[in-house]
Amino acid sequence: MASKPEEITLSALLTAAAEQSPNQKAIIVSGKIELLHSDLQKIVNTCAAQLRNSGIAPGDVVALSFPNSIEMVILFLAVIRARGVAAPLNAAYTAEEFEFYLQDSRSKLLLLPSTGNAAAEAAAVNLKLPTAGTRFCTSLDGNRALEFLPKSVGLKIPSNAVSESINLENKEDDVALFLHTSGTTSRPKGVPLTQLNLAASTQHIRDTYELSPADTTVITLPLFHVHGLVAALLSSLVSGATVVLTAAGRFSASTFWNDMKSYGATWYTAVPTIHQILLERHSAKPEEFYPKLRFIRSCSASLAPVILEHLESAFGAPVLEAYAMTEASHQMTSNPLPHRGQRKPGSVGKPTGLEVGILDESGVPQTQGTSGEVCIRGLNITKGYQNNPEANKTAFQFGWFHTGDIGYLDEEGYLFLIGRIKELINRGGEKISPLEVDAVLLSHPAVAQAVAFGVPDEKYGEEINAAVVPQENMTVTEDDIITHCKKNLAVFKIPKKVYLTDSLPKTASGKIQRRLMAEHFGAAVRARMGG
Repeated sequence: MASKPEEITLSALLTAAAEQSPNQKAIIVSGKIELLHSDLQKIVNTCAAQLRNSGIAPGDVVALSFPNSIEMVILFLAVIRARGVAAPLNAAYTAEEFEFYLQDSRSKLLLLPSTGNAAAEAAAVNLKLPTAGTRFCTSLDGNRALEFLPKSVGLKIPSNAVSESINLENKEDDVALFLHTSGTTSRPKGVPLTQLNLAASTQHIRDTYELSPADTTVITLPLFHVHGLVAALLSSLVSGATVVLTAAGRFSASTFWNDMKSYGATWYTAVPTIHQILLERHSAKPEEFYPKLRFIRSCSASLAPVILEHLESAFGAPVLEAYAMTEASHQMTSNPLPHRGQRKPGSVGKPTGLEVGILDESGVPQTQGTSGEVCIRGLNITKGYQNNPEANKTAFQFGWFHTGDIGYLDEEGYLFLIGRIKELINRGGEKISPLEVDAVLLSHPAVAQAVAFGVPDEKYGEEINAAVVPQENMTVTEDDIITHCKKNLAVFKIPKKVYLTDSLPKTASGKIQRRLMAEHFGAAVRARMGG
């Protein structure tokens, strides 16, 4: 009789990587801490046993609210190792926001840094939720561990748990991660992701970029967001590679390249906003030299071709744009490494380990070059939103998961995105992609950041407006921008109004919030129209 195939779990991949590369550095906190893969696994297993012995049962949700820190990494891995569900939360939330997310995720425990978090603790008190402070420490004999502080509220965590004394066998269908989608059009939706979802996604990312123990990356994004957590951290760890956390626990343009050079980084991944910040710093205060990188990855928002060109020119590395979403445990498509195929500016690349289809409103697959809704299916995709049957009915139709994006596949299978279904601008029947307008705005040499959006219009139903942030120490006028657009866009795609501003609203991960701009300026237009 054939033996049952081994379950594919994220925990198993992490264990295998640690066994294969035990003496390779896993986590570095810049200038402070270095942990080998073998050390990290030992600490994680001990911490997982402590959580289980404290009463955390399989399926229990544990909320984590930390900066990018060694505590965050250890606790995330320990929670899922203990068959719990990790729910990372932005430490900058208000008490009301914490209360919503803790309640919606059905958290059984809140873990915080030793310094605490007043807003999170206030929410926990209201919800009667057990809370524990934590810190990473080194004893006099050199033993390193994660310590649960005595002031833990409503919880008793044993300090001498032995991981081998309990069953820590993970299952493919164990929910391991609970995140929320951004709530720009409705209340945030809860997305449960399983061990299998995360295992599949991290393997896809590892294979796409050929990540190995020879690689090192500096994390630019918060670990409460799927991009930083899955693409940078977890994909590196399952590859036996090294991850560097900044000393400040967040991205800093002033220290980024020093960390990249000091620790021999070979790649990094970021959102376009961070790439643009690094380009601005390069223009104002370039480094004496830049590290030789295998590649630079861009994801989570559209990267204008002109920004891609500037990145490659400035930093001397190929830029690979990818396409991802929380519901797919991050990555869905990516441009390939140079030796594996062509990089197409404006495209988010080819499918990576899953199937991509372009469907019309009736679920009929579209031919190459014909646009429709981008739909996906594969092992990395969530089985459904938590307690949201209406959202699941809409998202899971015709045997596919519907992304809400409009795009098309070219003759070589590369995906080109046109925009979100709800963000396409309908100007008198002409459907206009705001991404196309963004790209033209960003190609103006005096523009640092830009976003196009639709506002109500009495004649056309919708009209195009835009907001731009000028390059530092450069002057540009609305007329300059519109003249530039007239040279590069069809007449009906030219913004009617361009706003000059110092900043654009962004999510915690740095993604520009187009819909907030549309709502803000659309409300002003409706008021003028008497609506």
